[in-house]
Amino acid sequence: MRNSKVGKFTVAGFVILILLVVAILLSNGLRRSSRIVLPDTVLPTGDSSASGGGEDGGIALIAVAPGTVQSAIESLERPAAYRRSIAEERFWTGGSGTTQVLVSVSGDWTRTDYAPKGQQIRHSLTDGTTTYIWYGSQAEVYQCPAGDIAADQEQGVPTYEDVLALPVNQIEKADYRSLSGVNCIYVETGEDENGFVLRYWISVDTGLLAAAEWLKYGETIYRMGSLTLDAAGPVTQDFTLPDGTVLTAIE
Repeated sequence: MRNSKVGKFTVAGFVILILLVVAILLSNGLRRSSRIVLPDTVLPTGDSSASGGGEDGGIALIAVAPGTVQSAIESLERPAAYRRSIAEERFWTGGSGTTQVLVSVSGDWTRTDYAPKGQQIRHSLTDGTTTYIWYGSQAEVYQCPAGDIAADQEQGVPTYEDVLALPVNQIEKADYRSLSGVNCIYVETGEDENGFVLRYWISVDTGLLAAAEWLKYGETIYRMGSLTLDAAGPVTQDFTLPDGTVLTAIE
């Protein structure tokens, strides 16, 4: 009788142990799935026949490598007129900050509406020669020579020119990748003496920087993204000063 009871308790204990193990595995599995980050798809970098080009309108991709990627990026063409929204985030110990940037381009003219969270919007209009700056809904406009500050620099975010300026020996990775469905040229630098690694995604379709990420000792300190263009495009109002002066008209 005693042996029978011991046997029953042993079986019951074993069943309970199995149930606990299954529960733990399920719990860990659910935790992991909530943190899944899908990797970018690396596209073929062979000849154009491997890229899907042809009658379907696909873009013929040329092979890229760390030593040739900058030439490939230089061959891309930007649209003459476009509008897009850029989101950027900076990280520091104990916090982060976000900024929204609206960019409108028409020919030589670029308008930038730079809006750090909780601060006044900084508006700028430049043609590379003259720059106009004003804040919020103020009517007062500051006019000055553009000087060495290019239109892209007015955006306050990295541009594909930053990738072209990289010393070739700092580029560790270069290939084609799909970022949320946008085909990009991907560039990554090796970690420098200060622990920095720079990552860039340049859209093959628009020739614009679609995303960037900066890391320091493996931790993200900066991230920006702008994957698509505004389908409506720029309008004349984008290139109009507060007093009604139209710098360039959109037909």
